[in-house]
Amino acid sequence: MVAEEKPKVEEVAEEEMTPEKRWVQKMVKSARRYHKLCPYYDKKTRQCLLMVTVEGRQGRCDRDGKFENCPVFIKFLEKMFKYYTERKKALPTDFQDVVNQAFLIDFS
Repeated sequence: MVAEEKPKVEEVAEEEMTPEKRWVQKMVKSARRYHKLCPYYDKKTRQCLLMVTVEGRQGRCDRDGKFENCPVFIKFLEKMFKYYTERKKALPTDFQDVVNQAFLIDFS
């Protein structure tokens, strides 16, 4: 008998992901290529500039500018996804296309 090959864990997880989660993951990977620290992190004051836009409050970054798995950064990307899909605009394929739009878009 020939043993059936099991699909890789990564392949199964990727198949189960929603288009939103796939796009967010793609943007995080793209951001990693361009930035070591979050582009919305102010090193001098240690403030998270996205907190004002996404959550409506000011606050210090408790992650020292690391944006991987940052709930504020991921929430921002999820809101960007909704913004583009609700307006039936093409989704950006690179993080550089998103980076400057954080403060131009009204999420309300």
